[in-house]
Amino acid sequence: MLWRKLLVPLTSLLLLLTASAGAGAAAASTGSPAGASAEAAAADYGAPGPYATAVEVGVVTTLYYPRDIATSDRRHPVIVWGNGTFAFPVVYRDLLLHWASQGFIVAAANTPQSNLGISMRAGIDLLTRRNADPGSPFHDRVDLEHIGASGHSQGGAAAIVVGADPRIDTILPIQPGPLADIDDVHVPALLLAGQKDSIVFPFLVKAFYNDADHIPAIYGELRGADHFTVVGDPGPFAAPTTAWFKAHLMGDQTARAQFFGAGCGICTDSGTWSDVRRNGLANR
Repeated sequence: MLWRKLLVPLTSLLLLLTASAGAGAAAASTGSPAGASAEAAAADYGAPGPYATAVEVGVVTTLYYPRDIATSDRRHPVIVWGNGTFAFPVVYRDLLLHWASQGFIVAAANTPQSNLGISMRAGIDLLTRRNADPGSPFHDRVDLEHIGASGHSQGGAAAIVVGADPRIDTILPIQPGPLADIDDVHVPALLLAGQKDSIVFPFLVKAFYNDADHIPAIYGELRGADHFTVVGDPGPFAAPTTAWFKAHLMGDQTARAQFFGAGCGICTDSGTWSDVRRNGLANR
């Protein structure tokens, strides 16, 4: 089966990253230098954001979030994350911390079998409880009105599955596996493929895009990327994924211009993208 091909490489990467990252144990990471403004940091979506970050490992969910969230002057949007087959959040730690540094709370499902999206939805439930708890540092700091779903490989398919949840505002599946039905999704979608992916071939991601004629949908194929480019250092995936979520969950119009309108930034960036397609609902 397709998913079994991921077992050896992802398990090896997990062991390597666990050794270097302390198996995802609670930790803090510094974002932009002190005094850097949120607006300036956000202009380069691939650069670390203005927030120092923290990690909380739970039984079902690992949270990546702005470290000083308890004293934040704003509510922070949510991204729920699904892992690839036999993988855990620590494998994608750099990407998830990058989003946290940009002001998002990432609720990553701990399961290595995420396709049904159950644990991803549990992350929303967890943050709903934390937001309502006066004793929690997340109290009244979670923007539950703006939630996105993302994931890689099997987790990318899970992001499509979770996209049917009415609490979700947008989805961003990364090299999604085939076990999902995008007909059930009713929010904008950015579907990312890797030009050199030999596990989830680009044509499989294009099939989702072609079927998504009822929602604003964009297909982006990253030049030279294989199935594991997003693992560890997310490289070319960091900037466009951050910009997409900034546009849809934070109302960032500069980020929105990367994908929509006549001056669509990714549409002319042939150095980063080997193929970009926008359907009629997104081509506005």
